[in-house]
Amino acid sequence: MRRSGFAAWFPLFFGLACAPASADCAPKSFEGAPYTVCAFDPRHDDLRLFWKGRDDRPFGSLDALAESLRNDGKRLVFAMNAGMFREDQSPMGLYVESARILRDADTRDGGASNFRLKPNGVFWIGDGVAGVTETGRYLANPPKARFATQSGPMLVIDGRIHPKIRPDGTSAKIRNGVGIDERGGAVFAISEEPVTFDAFARLFRDALGCRNALFLDGSLSSLYAPELQRDDELAPIGPIVGVVRPDPAKSP
Repeated sequence: MRRSGFAAWFPLFFGLACAPASADCAPKSFEGAPYTVCAFDPRHDDLRLFWKGRDDRPFGSLDALAESLRNDGKRLVFAMNAGMFREDQSPMGLYVESARILRDADTRDGGASNFRLKPNGVFWIGDGVAGVTETGRYLANPPKARFATQSGPMLVIDGRIHPKIRPDGTSAKIRNGVGIDERGGAVFAISEEPVTFDAFARLFRDALGCRNALFLDGSLSSLYAPELQRDDELAPIGPIVGVVRPDPAKSP
């Protein structure tokens, strides 16, 4: 694993909001806890989900995805694990890639998994738009999604913290998630130290201004951000969300 220390990143952008800035990713402090926040505009940024490569095997790591894209003349400028997965690295719930449903939604109740701490939700990417939508709403009126991944629980629903997330909860882990800001930007966050669900949800609602936000994963939460010299290699992982740009070194 390669994880840069939060204290080494200077200066700290305490005022970072959900809107994309000159830097895609920057450190942020909220209530004394350190996070890294990455913001992208789906109208301009090439946001995608990834699971398997050409060999029909899961990429399994952020670095493997970056290498595959380099071989195609593209540059991975951001990546994060994008939802819970099974032992075979397959998505636990709904997964859409290139407008094809590769895994159906899981609407079952029960079990100890955070995934089934309902309501859970779907992060989806369309043409110039992205969203975080509670699973039932998504299935009742599916958007035109090119990519989608189901995870859970929802952290923030229409501006309110998930009803089962307790302010006095004591379970603290490294966590990552995604929210949608008031401008429609996709905002990703990862904690740099263990935090509770309540603290993580309030980060999205109160510090980042996101009315809807979704928990993606915990413990194996990973970030690829070359501008921060960040390449977390907690493997194996399942679905990955990334932003792709042309590689200037490969341009004719």
